[in-house]
Amino acid sequence: MKYILYFLAFSFIFASCKRNDDQDDDNPNLIYPIVNINLNLDLPEYSGLNFPGNSVILEQLGVRGVAVYNVNNDLYTAFDLADPNHLPNSCSTMDLEGIIASCPCTTDSNTYDIVTGQHQSQPSTYPMQRYNAVRTGNAVRISN
Repeated sequence: MKYILYFLAFSFIFASCKRNDDQDDDNPNLIYPIVNINLNLDLPEYSGLNFPGNSVILEQLGVRGVAVYNVNNDLYTAFDLADPNHLPNSCSTMDLEGIIASCPCTTDSNTYDIVTGQHQSQPSTYPMQRYNAVRTGNAVRISN
């Protein structure tokens, strides 16, 4: 009987855990692709990430590419460039200018802050799809 109680308690605890409690992946418009890459900051294509305020776009990752931004050399952010508030289509890849990602679709004027991922004028909409970004030594790991 004691083993059954242990098993039930363990099962309850295990079942109540999510993959990542900070990740909001319930957006019906976007899939959640597997992303796992290390960016070596010694390489020329990623060397801009050595300086706060710079960003790099990784076109081959995510739904429509991933924007990686250096906030302060300790904090990095990574967000998918697919507009989270409509289904992916021919114009849903957002453009990045500074820290503002904007959707080029003429039907909306969605703009997002790539530091926070939040919509700039409509807080009730879906935020940008976030990926984990962690600097270790001279590399930044982007994953989910």
